[in-house]
Amino acid sequence: MLYKAAGCHLCFRAERALATLAEELGFEPESVAIDGDPELEARYRELIPVVEIDGERVCTYYVQPEPFRRRFAAAQAAAPGGRL
Repeated sequence: MLYKAAGCHLCFRAERALATLAEELGFEPESVAIDGDPELEARYRELIPVVEIDGERVCTYYVQPEPFRRRFAAAQAAAPGGRL
């Protein structure tokens, strides 16, 4: 899950990086705009973009491919049937 905000250039870069990783790893990227949601704004505004896998924070500010790949593989292995 990518938490993002309108007008955020880092969020745009994170979306592109996740799209590349999604092609490679075979998942559908999901995103949530935090704009206007007080709870999400309070939780994520200072950290966006934020990428989480299964509710666990993986990346803030930048998507780093290798740590993402490791966390994705671990989440897949832990998921029933080995898939997310």
